[in-house]
Amino acid sequence: NGGDQEAEYRAQTRLWLRLLACTTLIEGELRRRFREEFDFTMPRFDVLAQLDREPSGLVLGELPKRLMVSAGNLTPIVDRLVEDGFITRTPSNLDRRVQIVCMTVEGRKAFRRMAKSHGSWLAEL
Repeated sequence: NGGDQEAEYRAQTRLWLRLLACTTLIEGELRRRFREEFDFTMPRFDVLAQLDREPSGLVLGELPKRLMVSAGNLTPIVDRLVEDGFITRTPSNLDRRVQIVCMTVEGRKAFRRMAKSHGSWLAEL
């Protein structure tokens, strides 16, 4: 009946809100640990995680799709990773308008260290 459906809906909504609260708390703690232990941000880590899966690099335009962010939001993150020597950005040999981003050896080493900690933190949290 209608009362049962309403109670079920309220229970589902409470569960959803609890899951959202947990996600927010865990994400906040991960952000804090990345900042304190590595002087790094989650968005920068997320870019490196995508590039770690693609040893030959990625077309720059593919990153916003994979990370579900706008290209405009991603540009300063990529710029900073290039400046800090974690990634390279070079024109494609096939089409000079297309940029290819690759992780550097140093970037991969740093990413692997951070990824190991990230895995431990998730297990702990």
